Amino acid sequence: MITNVLTYLEDSAVKYSGKAAFVDSEKELSFSQIQNNAKSIGSYVCKRGKWHAPVVVFMEKSADNIAAFMGILYSGNFYCPIDTEMPLSRIQVIIDTLEPIAILTDKISIERLGGLKYQGEIYTYEDVISHEIDENKLTEIRKKTTDTDPVYVLFTSGSTGIPKGVIINHRAVIDFTDWMSNKFNITSKDNFGNQSPFFFDLSIGDVYCTLKMGCTNYIVPKNLFTFPVKLIEYLNEKKINIIFWVPSALCIVASLRGLSKVKPHYLDRVLFCGEVMPNKQLNIWRKALPDTMFVNLYGPCEATDACTYYIVNREFDDDEPLPIGIPCENTEVLVLNEQGGQAGENEIGELCIRGSSLAMGYYNNPEKTSEAFVQNPLNHEYPEVIYRTGDLVKYNEYGELMYVSRKDYQIKHMGHRIELGEIETAAANIPQIETCACVYDELKGRIVFFYKGVKMEEQAIKEALKEKIPEYMLPGKVNYLQKLPYNANGKIDRKRLKEEYL
Repeated sequence: MITNVLTYLEDSAVKYSGKAAFVDSEKELSFSQIQNNAKSIGSYVCKRGKWHAPVVVFMEKSADNIAAFMGILYSGNFYCPIDTEMPLSRIQVIIDTLEPIAILTDKISIERLGGLKYQGEIYTYEDVISHEIDENKLTEIRKKTTDTDPVYVLFTSGSTGIPKGVIINHRAVIDFTDWMSNKFNITSKDNFGNQSPFFFDLSIGDVYCTLKMGCTNYIVPKNLFTFPVKLIEYLNEKKINIIFWVPSALCIVASLRGLSKVKPHYLDRVLFCGEVMPNKQLNIWRKALPDTMFVNLYGPCEATDACTYYIVNREFDDDEPLPIGIPCENTEVLVLNEQGGQAGENEIGELCIRGSSLAMGYYNNPEKTSEAFVQNPLNHEYPEVIYRTGDLVKYNEYGELMYVSRKDYQIKHMGHRIELGEIETAAANIPQIETCACVYDELKGRIVFFYKGVKMEEQAIKEALKEKIPEYMLPGKVNYLQKLPYNANGKIDRKRLKEEYL
């Protein structure tokens, strides 16, 4: 039984020693190189004598990040990747919350750390990878680790404006990685095309499946997502046959007609997660790649990447929502009503999760942890923690889960309970609209709709929406934007929409 994710790297370093594991635009690292660099880092960091403590990784996205993560695990500690382009004020909040024993950075990023109030140690990746490996010390540390020790902390946005650090342990990562690699038949012959930043949980799937199965993972240059044709040419050049991206990345390719000019010849599995995937854009992909498997995964960071999935196996109209499907193996989802009981047939309820994939809670934040990680209200016999996602769902006639909206996207307007996500789904079917988002203006008591695409008269949009939603759900204000704001994880930033445009 595997109890430590480092076993994935160690096994692959034996089976596929010289094979390229992670490739960026400047270098490639083989499995054995990642292991050697990681052991050097682990030998250096463990000299602090600290175990089970956080170490921040503050580096440009590259193949070196993987060695940095694994090295911190070898030291008996856990890693926290931080976006190097994040505002210093937010980085400071994370540092204050974590109180890391060290920051591992690179020579490109180290200057930015000068603006922080941080008194701890700072290590430079380029220097520590040449440190002598202490196999005896690493073995001693390994004997004391268990599968409930943390692997990483990832910070997500918080409703109060203070980021929350989600703690994920070895058991959870192993649980998800084993399921994903088995369910989607991932082998050493596969080439991943990584899109997600390493500080975003969506990257966990392709990173750890690569380490386990001996794949090659190509870190797709960020600038290519602005040029769909060049992006697809890159996928073809690297013979990438599996991707796990946020829907926004797929929508850009579809909306800018990249697939009409060149096809990704090798793609046979397209997985997506992180936000709602509009069928209008998905249908463009499916038409272009009729033999490719498309999979909609759903899950918060607190559930280690995903907890449900839907393999797209039937046709959908452009304006239909896509199911989020059925639970992943070794995971149960509960749909609870406001009274804490199971939601009835056709009743909307909050999706809650139980299973070994759950996070340990929020780092140094017991208040938020106790709010979200609670006793299962359906179990009064023994302690059993479930995670309340805050997402509203219901079952369709096929027994598949359908995402409805966030609880905090549910508003009460003109006496009606309204899911803003329902308005967005209806608007996404208007041909001139590429992407859109709704927010609620509490001060003026109105729904505000933002969109990108071909500019339309406000009344024309409302007339089109009237065919899909009742009049009381029509937006009170429509705003055309040349570009919608996105957060670092590739999702539409509704908070910024409210702050900057209301």
